[in-house]
This record gives sequence, C-alpha cells and structure tokens, in this order.
Amino acid sequence: MIDLHLHTTASDGSLSPSELVVQARAAGLSIFSITDHDTTAGCDAARAAAVAAGLELVPGIEISAVADGRDVHMLGYFIDTASAGLSEFLLRQRRDRLRRVHEIGERLAALGAPVDIAPIAADAARGRSVGRPQIADALITAGHVASRDEAFDRFLGAGGPAFVPRRGAGPEEVIALIHDAGGLASLAHPGVSRRDDLLPALVAAGLDALEARHSDHDPATEARYRVQARDLGILVTGGSDFHGAGAGHRASAIGQVTLPREDFDALLTFHAAR
Repeated sequence: MIDLHLHTTASDGSLSPSELVVQARAAGLSIFSITDHDTTAGCDAARAAAVAAGLELVPGIEISAVADGRDVHMLGYFIDTASAGLSEFLLRQRRDRLRRVHEIGERLAALGAPVDIAPIAADAARGRSVGRPQIADALITAGHVASRDEAFDRFLGAGGPAFVPRRGAGPEEVIALIHDAGGLASLAHPGVSRRDDLLPALVAAGLDALEARHSDHDPATEARYRVQARDLGILVTGGSDFHGAGAGHRASAIGQVTLPREDFDALLTFHAAR
C-alpha cells in the first residue's frame, strides 16, 4: 500500500519520525511519504528507520502558500531535501510561522482566552515547524476548549476572532521552488481548500498533480478531481493526511486512504522523464 501524505512531530503530527515508520510498517504500507508543513526534518530523520524496516520513503513536504490572503497547500514529492534554495525558503517560512503564533497569542489574550506561547516558541527554536494546531493544543491545555476542532471553530479558523492571515509566497512561486529542488508539485486536498479557480494558472505555472485521494474527499469528490486532472493533463496523488491522536478531523489512520499503484507508477515515470 502507498500513503503519500503523513505528518510527524517535526510539524503538527503526534508521532516522531521513527514511530511513524513503525506504524507505517504495521499498517502494511510499502511506500510512504512524510510531508510535514514547511520542513523536511521529519523526512530526513526517518530515512534510516525506513531502510531498516524495508519501506520506500519518498522525500516529501507540504508547503503553505498564500493566494488572495488564503492558505493554499502545495505538496512536493521526490525533492532533494538538501537543496540550498529550498532550505533557505523553508527557514523563512518557519520564522513567519512563529511571528503568526505570537500575533494569534496576543489576540487570544485580548479575547480573554490567554495561552502559554513559550513552549511553542521553544519548539520553534529547536527547529519544529509550528502553527495553529499547536495553539489549539495550548487552548485545550488552558481549558478554553475541549478539542482542536473546537479551537478552530471558535477562535483559529479563517474569519475567527483570533485568526491572523498568513503572509508568504504564492503557489506559483512554490511550484517553481519544488521543481528547482528536483520534485513534483501537487495541490493538496483541493476538495478542502476549494480553490478550483486557481487551477488553470497553477497548471500554466507547472503544477504536476492534484491530490484526488484524501481522507476528506468522498468518492464523488475524488472522481471529480480525477476527471479534472485528466482534463488538465496532470497526474493524481493521494494519502491519508495522518496527523495522529488528538488531531481532530486529521486523526485518520495511517493507510486509511492509499494511492493505487498505477497512479504512483505514473508519478515515477513522469519524474524520471523530467
């Protein structure tokens, strides 16, 4: 089985890279990708464990781009995680994530729901990619909400009273960055982001694939994006978007949503030909 969308403690997952490898093997995966937000640390840390477990690890990442003030998540696969250009960009991304965390913390305090930002800042100093999920956990710890979903619904979601818009690169720039690092670029969970209006421009900028298979896509949504991918002349990716326990709607099991082998082979063939 193949799962190309997994997260670790390097960003907002609950399992360490080595723990994720153990669970991936137990779930029956043969090929997987760690796609942490704005960092390749989890992927790099899992390499040796993946080899020891007899699994194929596809170097991956999920980069947060911005279009019209809204997040657009771009997945990168088969990337060179040592790429200097990619590393410099991701460092800037993580610094801006911390800036955003502090601003959200200030808004929460003004709303009468203060949280302790210090542990999140400490995680960032150790290289973790931090963001709203960690603030959601801090809201739970402080007793303001009972779950991550409630945190986003009441405070942190787009339009919420503590929401701070992201600043950063557009998706076209991120596509170019992924290509420069030797990878393929896929638009993450399009049925969630609902930015189909961007697709023509993204394809013109070199978008390689759509994440048609995803834990938040029902069969009709997957079918619709498979048709769109075919019509646009691009490929299909997919995975569970596993984050782990306590991750709200992202608590899907590893391997719960997998990519058919023929779709993965198409990605391999296309990447080899570039």
